[in-house]
Amino acid sequence: MRGSGSWLGRGLAALLTTCAVLAGCDNSPQPKGAALTNTMFTAYQERSPRYLDPTASYANNETPVVYQVYEPLYGYHYLKRPYTLVPKLAEAVVSPHYLDAHGKPLPDDVDGERVAESVYDIPIRRGVMYAPHPAFARDAQGRHLYHDLRAADTADKRSPFDFPQTGTREVVADDFVYAFKRHATPRIEAPVFGVFSEYVVGLKAYGETVRAADRALRAGRDPADRDRPFLDFRQWPLDGVQALDAHTLRIRIKGKYPQWKYWLAMTFAAPVPWEADKFYAQPGMARNGLALQRWPVGTGPYMLREFEPDRRHVLVRNPVYRPDPYPCEGEPDDRAAGLLDDCGRNMPFVDRVEFDVEKERVPLKAKFAQGYLDIPEIERADWGVEFLADMNDSDATRERFEQRGFQFPKTVDLTVWYMGFNMLDPVVGRGDTAERQERNRKLRQALSIAMDWEEGYGRIFVYKAGEAAHSPLPAGMFGSRHGTVEGHNPVTHHVVDGRVERRPLADARRLMAEAGYPDGRDAATGRQLVLNYDFQRAPTPEIKAELDWTTRQFAKLGVQLEIRATDFNQYQEKTLKGKHQIFFGGWVADYPDAENFLFLLYGPNAKSLHEGENIANYANPGFDRRFKEMQLLDDGPRKQKLIDEMVAIAREDAPWMFGYYPYAAGAYAPWVHNGKPGVMGRDMVRYHRVDPPLRVARQHDWNRPVLWPLAWIALAAVALVAAGWLAWRRRERAVALVAEG
Repeated sequence: MRGSGSWLGRGLAALLTTCAVLAGCDNSPQPKGAALTNTMFTAYQERSPRYLDPTASYANNETPVVYQVYEPLYGYHYLKRPYTLVPKLAEAVVSPHYLDAHGKPLPDDVDGERVAESVYDIPIRRGVMYAPHPAFARDAQGRHLYHDLRAADTADKRSPFDFPQTGTREVVADDFVYAFKRHATPRIEAPVFGVFSEYVVGLKAYGETVRAADRALRAGRDPADRDRPFLDFRQWPLDGVQALDAHTLRIRIKGKYPQWKYWLAMTFAAPVPWEADKFYAQPGMARNGLALQRWPVGTGPYMLREFEPDRRHVLVRNPVYRPDPYPCEGEPDDRAAGLLDDCGRNMPFVDRVEFDVEKERVPLKAKFAQGYLDIPEIERADWGVEFLADMNDSDATRERFEQRGFQFPKTVDLTVWYMGFNMLDPVVGRGDTAERQERNRKLRQALSIAMDWEEGYGRIFVYKAGEAAHSPLPAGMFGSRHGTVEGHNPVTHHVVDGRVERRPLADARRLMAEAGYPDGRDAATGRQLVLNYDFQRAPTPEIKAELDWTTRQFAKLGVQLEIRATDFNQYQEKTLKGKHQIFFGGWVADYPDAENFLFLLYGPNAKSLHEGENIANYANPGFDRRFKEMQLLDDGPRKQKLIDEMVAIAREDAPWMFGYYPYAAGAYAPWVHNGKPGVMGRDMVRYHRVDPPLRVARQHDWNRPVLWPLAWIALAAVALVAAGWLAWRRRERAVALVAEG
């Protein structure tokens, strides 16, 4: 019987121990004490970046790392809108000087047609150092320590930081020359070589030279061998990119191309030291994942310190980063929002950035709401839109986020979504006679009025919310008039009491009748008009509601819309052959210039005729002539006038139902400062500041253990012990009575 008491004692002790452990448990996914460090915690949902090499990187999941490690010649002002170029590794944003076909100087205001060559002489910032890396390490005699390694020397190395010595050196103009030459490499994917080779003098021929040299280097070697001899681009000069001296870079491009300056704000124009290529080209490096595409070497505020594929990446402060003051100017509302509080303070503010994989949205959102993520994902401006939608759907969610002080600043993205007509189609397209052209144009205008984008993507599909578009040009760039009364589309909207409103359906029905389709029926045959919507995805339940809504918009005019859904590859094939009728498309800005959107309606860029991005196959001689003229102009009144005229032509012809510009909204925990969403400036981490003590306090407040179940467990334990004790007492008595009898 003493065994029963002992068992009860042990059970009680176990229950009490469990209660104590549960009461003191911590559900933080981070190591103990990490929240109190000057670290930013964020997540990523996709696989690890494939390319962290600035010559190859051109994907959204790569830029959160690449733009923190590398610095191009130019960048974008963090706070100003429209987006404004600012110097980064250049001392200034320079204007080119122009030469004619004989190499003679031309005036700055020369007609672009006369320009044979544009010359950019760019001063390079002095004293900029590369982040410490073994590629730069030298011995006492000045020889590189790690440039003549054997496979045995690298067998146990998995990170550059496994080498005991590191070094650094100053950035010089030749590093930019080397970087531009690397775009001709056959060793890695170089996505903008085609564009650059069309403009940079001599780059196309340089590519042929490099490919021949690479073949010679690899002759007789196993094609599957991952070790490749060093391809030293310094051997061959490139006419179009030269170092005039240690801190002056000259770039020569063909003709006049004002948009060239925007390419210099991308990491394709970041310096690459030859030492890095040499270091990673040694035996055994590739086998161990040691390559520039995984371990970058840059001058930016951060350096990549840890890379665990598909699990975790860590950036740490570059200890030799240059002085970099926080901006003191911005938009009118920035001061009130606290975005100028750090004026003049040196950046970066955060010492360490941790990216942890979080493949599912629900737990990612939960961790952010609990305070365990400072920002859901770097650069992703759709998270704020989703949280704002959650707040609109639930008063409890709104109250919780507002009480906790989460920040979701919202703007309009440099993106446009639209529904277009294939202008080669006989029903909705241009038409083969003057009469047919007029009828088809009125049909397109009527349908454009009926498509109520304000309802669909302003009030119904709030996770994809945005503002109705009145032209191809979103706000945030020169030439856009979005958000102004004078910028409205008079074909689809009118002004009522000073407000822009969509035209009534009566206007659309009148146009339908004039087009020969009263009440949606062919006036000659009486048959209902049936149009085909060539959608580029399978109609999954996730998007069925949107397709149903779209069908109802056409039905308002008596038109039957048939959904012809395919996968994207089939859709691409259909558009290349011109077999589509109505389609849905979108475009995200490569750079903040009207050319990057208006070229989607430029005739020679037609998808079905020239394999361009003009999926509507729209062509208007007046539009195309103005487009060619605009391409050669710098921002100014003349360019604005041409843009306004092109937009007016496109509105009247209605090759697109202009759709909407999606919102971009950041998502920031209350201890994160200087959060401002922006789709062009991708180097935002340096501007963010965190308050670790506040973070720890809020995490503690928001994640207190729920103690009432423990009370119930304790009561149950007491009841169990009492019941056991009573049972034991009864048995003891029974045994005593038997013994007495």
